[in-house]
Amino acid sequence: MKVAYLQCVGGVSGDMLLGAIVDAGVSLEELRSSLESLPLGNFSISQRRARRGGVAGALVSVNVDASPRFDTVAAMIAALEESALPEPVTARSRAALERLAEAEADAHDGQSGAHLHELGTADTLIDVVGAILGLDMLGVERLYCSPLPTGSGVFHSEHGPLAAPSPAATAILRMAGAPTVPPPGGAADAGEMVTPTGAAIVATLAEFDQPAMTISQSGCGLGARDPAAYPNILALRVGEALEPLGASTLSLLETNIDDMSAETFPYAAELLFELGARDVWLTPIQMKKGRPGTMLSALVDPGLESQAAALILRETSTLGVRVRQTHRYEADRSVVAIETSLGRASVKVKRLDGLDLSVSPEYESCRRIARETGAPLQDVYRVVESEAAAKLLARSQDKRDA
Repeated sequence: MKVAYLQCVGGVSGDMLLGAIVDAGVSLEELRSSLESLPLGNFSISQRRARRGGVAGALVSVNVDASPRFDTVAAMIAALEESALPEPVTARSRAALERLAEAEADAHDGQSGAHLHELGTADTLIDVVGAILGLDMLGVERLYCSPLPTGSGVFHSEHGPLAAPSPAATAILRMAGAPTVPPPGGAADAGEMVTPTGAAIVATLAEFDQPAMTISQSGCGLGARDPAAYPNILALRVGEALEPLGASTLSLLETNIDDMSAETFPYAAELLFELGARDVWLTPIQMKKGRPGTMLSALVDPGLESQAAALILRETSTLGVRVRQTHRYEADRSVVAIETSLGRASVKVKRLDGLDLSVSPEYESCRRIARETGAPLQDVYRVVESEAAAKLLARSQDKRDA
Protein backbone atom coordinates (compact mmCIF):
# COMPACT_ATOMS: atom_id res chain seq x y z
CA MET A 1 0.00 0.00 0.00
CA LYS A 2 1.31 3.45 -0.92
CA VAL A 3 1.25 5.70 2.13
CA ALA A 4 2.35 9.23 2.96
CA TYR A 5 3.36 10.96 6.17
CA LEU A 6 3.09 14.68 6.93
CA GLN A 7 5.59 16.06 9.43
CA CYS A 8 4.09 19.40 10.41
CA VAL A 9 7.18 21.13 11.78
CA GLY A 10 5.86 24.60 10.96
CA GLY A 11 2.19 23.64 11.04
CA VAL A 12 -0.12 23.11 8.08
CA SER A 13 -1.94 25.34 5.61
CA GLY A 14 -3.36 24.84 2.14
CA ASP A 15 -0.39 26.56 0.48
CA MET A 16 2.12 24.52 2.48
CA LEU A 17 0.36 21.30 1.49
CA LEU A 18 0.43 22.29 -2.18
CA GLY A 19 4.10 23.15 -1.87
CA ALA A 20 4.97 19.79 -0.30
CA ILE A 21 3.00 17.90 -2.96
CA VAL A 22 4.63 19.78 -5.84
CA ASP A 23 8.08 19.41 -4.28
CA ALA A 24 7.44 15.66 -3.98
CA GLY A 25 7.02 15.36 -7.75
CA VAL A 26 3.54 16.41 -8.90
CA SER A 27 3.67 18.61 -11.98
CA LEU A 28 2.42 22.07 -11.11
CA GLU A 29 1.15 22.55 -14.67
CA GLU A 30 -0.78 19.26 -14.63
CA LEU A 31 -2.27 20.15 -11.26
CA ARG A 32 -3.34 23.60 -12.46
CA SER A 33 -4.75 22.16 -15.69
CA SER A 34 -6.91 19.66 -13.79
CA LEU A 35 -8.21 22.43 -11.51
CA GLU A 36 -9.35 24.50 -14.51
CA SER A 37 -12.67 22.66 -14.53
CA LEU A 38 -13.59 24.54 -11.34
CA PRO A 39 -15.78 27.55 -12.31
CA LEU A 40 -13.38 30.15 -10.92
CA GLY A 41 -12.32 32.22 -13.91
CA ASN A 42 -8.63 32.87 -14.52
CA PHE A 43 -6.17 31.78 -11.87
CA SER A 44 -2.54 30.77 -11.64
CA ILE A 45 -0.45 28.69 -9.27
CA SER A 46 3.22 29.57 -9.05
CA GLN A 47 6.14 28.18 -7.13
CA ARG A 48 9.67 29.21 -6.31
CA ARG A 49 12.49 27.54 -4.47
CA ALA A 50 13.39 29.03 -1.12
CA ARG A 51 14.77 28.08 2.28
CA ARG A 52 13.37 28.09 5.76
CA GLY A 53 16.28 27.75 8.14
CA GLY A 54 18.55 25.17 6.56
CA VAL A 55 15.78 23.40 4.64
CA ALA A 56 15.00 24.00 0.96
CA GLY A 57 11.50 23.52 -0.41
CA ALA A 58 8.70 24.91 -2.56
CA LEU A 59 6.87 28.13 -1.76
CA VAL A 60 3.56 27.99 -3.63
CA SER A 61 1.24 30.94 -4.28
CA VAL A 62 -2.29 30.91 -5.70
CA ASN A 63 -3.38 33.99 -7.63
CA VAL A 64 -6.95 34.45 -8.87
CA ASP A 65 -8.17 37.19 -11.24
CA ALA A 66 -11.65 38.60 -10.64
CA SER A 67 -12.93 35.33 -9.21
CA PRO A 68 -16.27 34.90 -7.46
CA ARG A 69 -16.34 35.32 -3.70
CA PHE A 70 -18.15 32.64 -1.73
CA ASP A 71 -20.30 33.78 1.15
CA THR A 72 -20.85 30.24 2.46
CA VAL A 73 -19.25 26.82 2.25
CA ALA A 74 -22.42 25.60 0.52
CA ALA A 75 -21.62 27.96 -2.35
CA MET A 76 -18.13 26.47 -2.58
CA ILE A 77 -19.54 22.95 -2.70
CA ALA A 78 -21.93 24.00 -5.47
CA ALA A 79 -18.95 25.27 -7.49
CA LEU A 80 -17.03 22.06 -6.77
CA GLU A 81 -19.89 19.94 -8.09
CA GLU A 82 -19.84 21.82 -11.40
CA SER A 83 -16.29 20.60 -12.05
CA ALA A 84 -15.18 17.58 -14.07
CA LEU A 85 -12.82 16.31 -11.37
CA PRO A 86 -12.73 12.58 -10.54
CA GLU A 87 -15.54 11.56 -8.19
CA PRO A 88 -13.21 10.37 -5.37
CA VAL A 89 -11.45 13.76 -5.41
CA THR A 90 -14.79 15.57 -5.46
CA ALA A 91 -16.16 13.44 -2.61
CA ARG A 92 -13.11 13.97 -0.38
CA SER A 93 -13.04 17.69 -1.17
CA ARG A 94 -16.72 17.97 -0.31
CA ALA A 95 -16.09 16.18 2.99
CA ALA A 96 -13.26 18.61 3.86
CA LEU A 97 -15.43 21.61 2.97
CA GLU A 98 -18.31 20.25 5.05
CA ARG A 99 -15.91 19.90 7.98
CA LEU A 100 -14.92 23.52 7.43
CA ALA A 101 -18.61 24.51 7.45
CA GLU A 102 -19.13 22.71 10.78
CA ALA A 103 -16.15 24.52 12.25
CA GLU A 104 -17.33 27.92 11.02
CA ALA A 105 -20.77 27.27 12.50
CA ASP A 106 -19.14 26.29 15.79
CA ALA A 107 -17.02 29.44 15.76
CA HIS A 108 -20.17 31.51 15.15
CA ASP A 109 -22.13 30.08 18.11
CA GLY A 110 -23.79 27.30 16.14
CA GLN A 111 -24.98 29.49 13.28
CA SER A 112 -25.21 27.23 10.22
CA GLY A 113 -24.30 28.76 6.87
CA ALA A 114 -22.05 31.27 8.63
CA HIS A 115 -20.64 34.01 6.43
CA LEU A 116 -17.06 33.36 5.33
CA HIS A 117 -14.47 36.09 5.63
CA GLU A 118 -10.87 35.26 4.61
CA LEU A 119 -12.01 31.72 3.80
CA GLY A 120 -14.53 32.97 1.23
CA THR A 121 -12.00 33.53 -1.54
CA ALA A 122 -11.41 31.16 -4.43
CA ASP A 123 -7.94 30.49 -2.99
CA THR A 124 -9.55 28.39 -0.26
CA LEU A 125 -11.34 26.15 -2.75
CA ILE A 126 -8.17 25.78 -4.84
CA ASP A 127 -6.13 24.92 -1.74
CA VAL A 128 -8.58 22.23 -0.59
CA VAL A 129 -9.23 20.64 -3.97
CA GLY A 130 -5.64 21.07 -5.14
CA ALA A 131 -4.17 19.33 -2.10
CA ILE A 132 -6.61 16.42 -2.35
CA LEU A 133 -6.10 16.15 -6.11
CA GLY A 134 -2.32 16.32 -5.67
CA LEU A 135 -2.29 13.45 -3.17
CA ASP A 136 -4.42 11.46 -5.61
CA MET A 137 -1.90 12.20 -8.39
CA LEU A 138 0.88 10.93 -6.12
CA GLY A 139 -1.08 7.69 -5.74
CA VAL A 140 -1.37 8.05 -1.95
CA GLU A 141 -3.81 5.49 -0.61
CA ARG A 142 -3.48 6.26 3.07
CA LEU A 143 -2.31 9.50 4.69
CA TYR A 144 -0.78 9.94 8.13
CA CYS A 145 0.03 13.10 10.02
CA SER A 146 2.16 14.18 12.98
CA PRO A 147 0.72 16.09 15.94
CA LEU A 148 -0.08 19.67 14.99
CA PRO A 149 1.65 22.68 16.57
CA THR A 150 -0.97 25.03 17.95
CA GLY A 151 0.89 28.26 17.28
CA SER A 152 0.94 31.05 19.85
CA GLY A 153 0.32 34.73 20.31
CA VAL A 154 -2.10 36.87 18.33
CA PHE A 155 -2.62 37.34 14.60
CA HIS A 156 -4.89 39.67 12.64
CA SER A 157 -7.97 38.68 10.63
CA GLU A 158 -11.08 40.26 9.14
CA HIS A 159 -12.75 39.48 12.48
CA GLY A 160 -10.05 41.51 14.23
CA PRO A 161 -7.21 40.17 16.42
CA LEU A 162 -7.42 36.44 17.09
CA ALA A 163 -5.44 34.11 19.33
CA ALA A 164 -3.70 31.19 17.65
CA PRO A 165 -5.10 28.77 16.74
CA SER A 166 -8.21 30.48 15.37
CA PRO A 167 -11.67 29.51 16.65
CA ALA A 168 -12.44 27.64 13.40
CA ALA A 169 -9.14 25.73 13.43
CA THR A 170 -9.63 24.95 17.12
CA ALA A 171 -13.10 23.56 16.40
CA ILE A 172 -11.73 21.27 13.69
CA LEU A 173 -8.93 20.00 15.91
CA ARG A 174 -11.41 19.37 18.72
CA MET A 175 -13.97 17.56 16.56
CA ALA A 176 -11.27 15.40 14.95
CA GLY A 177 -9.58 14.59 18.24
CA ALA A 178 -6.32 15.71 16.65
CA PRO A 179 -3.21 15.64 18.86
CA THR A 180 -1.52 19.02 19.33
CA VAL A 181 1.88 20.16 20.58
CA PRO A 182 3.31 23.58 21.54
CA PRO A 183 5.24 25.56 18.92
CA PRO A 184 8.80 24.32 18.30
CA GLY A 185 11.15 25.65 20.94
CA GLY A 186 8.20 27.04 22.89
CA ALA A 187 8.11 30.18 20.72
CA ALA A 188 5.79 32.71 22.36
CA ASP A 189 5.13 34.62 19.13
CA ALA A 190 4.81 31.80 16.59
CA GLY A 191 1.51 33.20 15.31
CA GLU A 192 -0.95 31.10 13.32
CA MET A 193 0.59 27.72 12.49
CA VAL A 194 -2.53 25.71 11.65
CA THR A 195 -5.05 27.39 9.36
CA PRO A 196 -8.69 26.26 9.17
CA THR A 197 -8.11 25.12 5.57
CA GLY A 198 -5.06 23.05 6.46
CA ALA A 199 -6.78 21.62 9.53
CA ALA A 200 -9.88 20.65 7.52
CA ILE A 201 -7.81 18.79 4.91
CA VAL A 202 -5.70 16.73 7.31
CA ALA A 203 -8.61 16.09 9.71
CA THR A 204 -10.61 14.67 6.78
CA LEU A 205 -7.88 12.63 5.09
CA ALA A 206 -5.27 11.72 7.68
CA GLU A 207 -4.76 9.43 10.63
CA PHE A 208 -2.70 10.98 13.39
CA ASP A 209 -0.02 8.31 13.62
CA GLN A 210 3.35 7.52 12.02
CA PRO A 211 3.61 4.35 9.92
CA ALA A 212 6.60 2.11 9.30
CA MET A 213 7.35 2.80 5.63
CA THR A 214 9.96 3.08 2.92
CA ILE A 215 10.51 6.50 1.32
CA SER A 216 10.37 6.81 -2.45
CA GLN A 217 9.46 10.50 -2.75
CA SER A 218 9.69 13.48 -0.45
CA GLY A 219 8.99 17.17 -0.54
CA CYS A 220 8.81 20.27 1.64
CA GLY A 221 6.18 22.96 1.52
CA LEU A 222 7.27 26.30 2.96
CA GLY A 223 5.30 28.77 5.02
CA ALA A 224 5.40 32.49 4.24
CA ARG A 225 7.22 33.44 7.46
CA ASP A 226 10.87 32.60 8.15
CA PRO A 227 11.25 32.45 11.96
CA ALA A 228 14.64 32.02 13.55
CA ALA A 229 13.46 29.44 16.12
CA TYR A 230 12.49 26.64 13.71
CA PRO A 231 12.24 25.80 9.97
CA ASN A 232 8.76 26.81 8.87
CA ILE A 233 8.15 23.71 6.74
CA LEU A 234 5.65 20.95 6.11
CA ALA A 235 7.55 17.79 5.14
CA LEU A 236 5.84 15.10 3.04
CA ARG A 237 7.25 11.59 2.71
CA VAL A 238 5.70 9.07 0.31
CA GLY A 239 6.47 5.34 0.10
CA GLU A 240 5.30 1.81 0.73
CA ALA A 241 3.98 0.57 4.06
CA LEU A 242 6.24 -2.00 5.73
CA GLU A 243 3.62 -3.48 8.06
CA PRO A 244 0.11 -4.77 7.43
CA LEU A 245 -1.99 -1.67 8.00
CA GLY A 246 -5.15 -3.68 8.63
CA ALA A 247 -3.97 -5.03 12.02
CA SER A 248 -4.51 -3.05 15.19
CA THR A 249 -4.13 -3.87 18.88
CA LEU A 250 -7.25 -3.15 20.92
CA SER A 251 -8.50 -3.59 24.47
CA LEU A 252 -11.58 -5.75 24.98
CA LEU A 253 -13.56 -4.87 28.11
CA GLU A 254 -16.26 -7.27 29.34
CA THR A 255 -18.54 -7.53 32.34
CA ASN A 256 -21.46 -9.80 33.31
CA ILE A 257 -24.58 -8.11 34.71
CA ASP A 258 -27.80 -9.67 36.05
CA ASP A 259 -29.26 -6.98 38.29
CA MET A 260 -29.71 -3.92 36.08
CA SER A 261 -32.71 -2.54 34.21
CA ALA A 262 -32.65 -3.31 30.51
CA GLU A 263 -33.24 0.37 29.67
CA THR A 264 -29.84 1.28 31.15
CA PHE A 265 -27.75 -0.80 28.73
CA PRO A 266 -28.37 1.34 25.61
CA TYR A 267 -27.43 4.47 27.55
CA ALA A 268 -24.13 2.95 28.70
CA ALA A 269 -23.41 1.80 25.13
CA GLU A 270 -24.15 5.31 23.81
CA LEU A 271 -21.68 6.85 26.26
CA LEU A 272 -19.02 4.30 25.31
CA PHE A 273 -19.42 5.16 21.62
CA GLU A 274 -19.18 8.87 22.47
CA LEU A 275 -15.96 8.12 24.36
CA GLY A 276 -14.51 6.59 21.20
CA ALA A 277 -15.21 2.86 21.47
CA ARG A 278 -14.73 0.99 18.21
CA ASP A 279 -17.67 -1.29 18.98
CA VAL A 280 -20.06 -2.11 21.83
CA TRP A 281 -22.38 -5.12 22.00
CA LEU A 282 -24.60 -7.08 24.38
CA THR A 283 -24.74 -10.88 24.70
CA PRO A 284 -27.43 -12.88 26.58
CA ILE A 285 -25.71 -15.26 29.04
CA GLN A 286 -26.60 -17.63 31.88
CA MET A 287 -25.00 -16.81 35.21
CA LYS A 288 -24.72 -18.48 38.60
CA LYS A 289 -27.73 -20.48 39.81
CA GLY A 290 -29.21 -20.35 36.31
CA ARG A 291 -29.94 -16.63 36.42
CA PRO A 292 -30.26 -14.94 33.04
CA GLY A 293 -27.84 -12.10 32.52
CA THR A 294 -26.19 -9.87 29.94
CA MET A 295 -22.53 -9.55 29.02
CA LEU A 296 -21.57 -5.99 28.05
CA SER A 297 -18.53 -5.91 25.72
CA ALA A 298 -16.63 -2.88 24.46
CA LEU A 299 -13.71 -2.71 22.04
CA VAL A 300 -11.52 0.37 22.55
CA ASP A 301 -8.09 1.70 21.70
CA PRO A 302 -5.58 0.94 24.50
CA GLY A 303 -5.33 4.63 25.36
CA LEU A 304 -9.03 4.69 26.27
CA GLU A 305 -8.97 1.51 28.35
CA SER A 306 -9.00 3.09 31.82
CA GLN A 307 -11.60 5.70 30.84
CA ALA A 308 -13.88 3.04 29.37
CA ALA A 309 -13.52 0.84 32.45
CA ALA A 310 -14.36 3.77 34.73
CA LEU A 311 -17.40 4.62 32.61
CA ILE A 312 -18.71 1.04 32.79
CA LEU A 313 -18.23 0.95 36.56
CA ARG A 314 -19.99 4.29 36.93
CA GLU A 315 -22.92 3.70 34.57
CA THR A 316 -23.74 0.05 35.32
CA SER A 317 -24.28 -2.04 38.44
CA THR A 318 -21.20 -4.21 37.88
CA LEU A 319 -18.45 -4.49 40.50
CA GLY A 320 -15.65 -5.37 38.08
CA VAL A 321 -14.55 -5.24 34.44
CA ARG A 322 -12.38 -7.84 32.68
CA VAL A 323 -9.78 -6.51 30.22
CA ARG A 324 -7.64 -8.33 27.68
CA GLN A 325 -5.62 -7.32 24.66
CA THR A 326 -6.80 -8.49 21.26
CA HIS A 327 -5.98 -7.92 17.60
CA ARG A 328 -8.35 -6.97 14.82
CA TYR A 329 -7.68 -6.90 11.10
CA GLU A 330 -9.48 -4.00 9.51
CA ALA A 331 -10.37 -2.91 6.03
CA ASP A 332 -9.95 0.81 5.55
CA ARG A 333 -13.18 2.75 5.36
CA SER A 334 -14.38 6.27 4.74
CA VAL A 335 -17.76 7.99 4.66
CA VAL A 336 -18.44 10.16 1.61
CA ALA A 337 -21.48 12.16 0.54
CA ILE A 338 -22.75 11.71 -3.04
CA GLU A 339 -25.60 13.07 -5.11
CA THR A 340 -28.17 10.42 -6.06
CA SER A 341 -31.42 10.55 -7.99
CA LEU A 342 -33.19 10.68 -4.60
CA GLY A 343 -30.98 13.43 -3.11
CA ARG A 344 -27.70 13.66 -1.25
CA ALA A 345 -26.77 10.58 0.76
CA SER A 346 -23.76 9.42 2.77
CA VAL A 347 -22.24 6.01 2.06
CA LYS A 348 -19.48 4.04 3.74
CA VAL A 349 -16.77 2.89 1.32
CA LYS A 350 -14.83 -0.28 2.17
CA ARG A 351 -11.21 -0.23 0.95
CA LEU A 352 -8.52 -2.95 0.96
CA ASP A 353 -5.05 -2.94 -0.62
CA GLY A 354 -5.76 0.32 -2.37
CA LEU A 355 -9.02 -0.81 -3.97
CA ASP A 356 -12.56 0.29 -3.12
CA LEU A 357 -14.44 -3.00 -2.66
CA SER A 358 -17.96 -2.09 -1.67
CA VAL A 359 -20.30 0.68 -0.61
CA SER A 360 -22.86 0.65 2.17
CA PRO A 361 -25.53 3.37 2.54
CA GLU A 362 -25.63 5.14 5.91
CA TYR A 363 -28.90 4.54 7.73
CA GLU A 364 -29.53 8.14 8.82
CA SER A 365 -29.18 9.46 5.25
CA CYS A 366 -31.52 6.81 3.86
CA ARG A 367 -34.01 7.38 6.68
CA ARG A 368 -34.06 11.12 5.95
CA ILE A 369 -34.64 10.53 2.22
CA ALA A 370 -37.42 8.03 2.94
CA ARG A 371 -39.11 10.56 5.24
CA GLU A 372 -38.77 13.39 2.73
CA THR A 373 -39.87 11.44 -0.36
CA GLY A 374 -42.28 8.89 1.11
CA ALA A 375 -40.37 6.09 -0.63
CA PRO A 376 -39.97 2.78 1.25
CA LEU A 377 -36.72 2.69 3.19
CA GLN A 378 -35.61 -0.56 1.54
CA ASP A 379 -36.09 1.00 -1.90
CA VAL A 380 -34.01 4.01 -0.86
CA TYR A 381 -31.24 1.66 0.28
CA ARG A 382 -31.23 -0.15 -3.07
CA VAL A 383 -31.11 3.04 -5.14
CA VAL A 384 -28.39 4.70 -3.05
CA GLU A 385 -26.24 1.55 -3.00
CA SER A 386 -26.58 1.01 -6.76
CA GLU A 387 -25.79 4.61 -7.71
CA ALA A 388 -22.96 4.90 -5.19
CA ALA A 389 -21.36 1.72 -6.54
CA ALA A 390 -21.57 3.04 -10.09
CA LYS A 391 -19.91 6.33 -9.10
CA LEU A 392 -17.28 5.19 -6.60
CA LEU A 393 -16.23 1.68 -7.56
CA ALA A 394 -15.52 2.12 -11.28
CA ARG A 395 -11.85 3.04 -10.79
CA SER A 396 -11.20 0.03 -8.53
CA GLN A 397 -12.88 -2.27 -11.07
CA ASP A 398 -10.57 -0.92 -13.78
CA LYS A 399 -7.54 -1.67 -11.53
CA ARG A 400 -8.75 -5.24 -10.91
CA ASP A 401 -9.37 -5.80 -14.61
CA ALA A 402 -5.86 -4.53 -15.39
